[in-house]
Amino acid sequence: MMDRRGFLKGAGTGLVAAGGVNAPAVIAQPRRFRLNLLTSWPAALDNLYGTAEYFAGRIEEMTDGDVRVRTSPGGAEVGALEVYDAVSSGAFEACHTAPYYFIGKNPAHGFFTALPFGMTLEQQNAWMTAGDGQALWDELNARDNLIAFPGGNTGAQCGGWFNVEINSPEDLQGLRMRFPGHGGRVMAKAGVNIQQLPGGEVFTAMERGALDAAEWVGPYDDQILGMQDVAKYYYLPSWAEPSAMLGFYFNLEIWNTFPADIQAQIQACCAEANNWMASQYLAKNPLALEELKAAGVQIKHFPDSVLEAFAQAAREINDENMSNPDYARIHSSWSAFLERLRGWDQTNSFRYREFIYRDRG
Repeated sequence: MMDRRGFLKGAGTGLVAAGGVNAPAVIAQPRRFRLNLLTSWPAALDNLYGTAEYFAGRIEEMTDGDVRVRTSPGGAEVGALEVYDAVSSGAFEACHTAPYYFIGKNPAHGFFTALPFGMTLEQQNAWMTAGDGQALWDELNARDNLIAFPGGNTGAQCGGWFNVEINSPEDLQGLRMRFPGHGGRVMAKAGVNIQQLPGGEVFTAMERGALDAAEWVGPYDDQILGMQDVAKYYYLPSWAEPSAMLGFYFNLEIWNTFPADIQAQIQACCAEANNWMASQYLAKNPLALEELKAAGVQIKHFPDSVLEAFAQAAREINDENMSNPDYARIHSSWSAFLERLRGWDQTNSFRYREFIYRDRG
């Protein structure tokens, strides 16, 4: 069955030597693990798709070639938003994607990418590593024959590209916009017509006039997609994604066949990739934003009245989600952890940033 799925494992049992008791009992044979890693990303996005490639390179190095990974851009093997089901079913071994793409299956998946007005990058990493995040994610994924680990974070995103100015909540009414996750549900409550599209289709939809606005990631990726050529205004900040965690998913049945050392090395490489992506975005976004400004893009900030409308809609979405027992249980852990971290941040780091940026406008 696993050969049919493309999973190749050769773990030789060794050759038992004949003869005396002093002869070596086993001659170890090399192990070989071959994984097909689907992604939800266009190959041109060298931070998103590049993180999958980074993981593939590091796991081969770390295992001295015992594990080799073939990556595929979104749409090359299956649709960019179909990767979860493809790995769950065992048709493919692994994928790299954003958990909040799958809130239609269960709204609790949103905790493992971003919730509106939720965790920053540091807070998300802390909840996953030092809180209950990973254990709760394991329980949720196991039902679909999956296991996943943090696999990158974009850090703070931007609010989106618009072809009209947003000066009040009324300006949102009737806009057609690409916006994923629970943030998209919030926008819908604010009067926006939401469409779900993978990254590779966003530019074309904007260019053809099928969309009035679109949210993707941030300056670096958005510039690669060419969003500056199809929209006039770039709004900040992203109230919906103060950070956005991605994940490496593995078919659980296949995962359980890996030896313990291979499992540990894969998890270590996922953690490296998680840090690599966050560092790439933090380093590249500032320069990209300056380049967008120089090219004539109008950088705007959502007025407080609009952010307040989003915050109210986010509370309503959260209340609706609480009827789901998985969401309610995970929210209890997530919100308590976040409250503690925000108390510390407000007392310490926020005061520092407030002083540093006071005169910068």
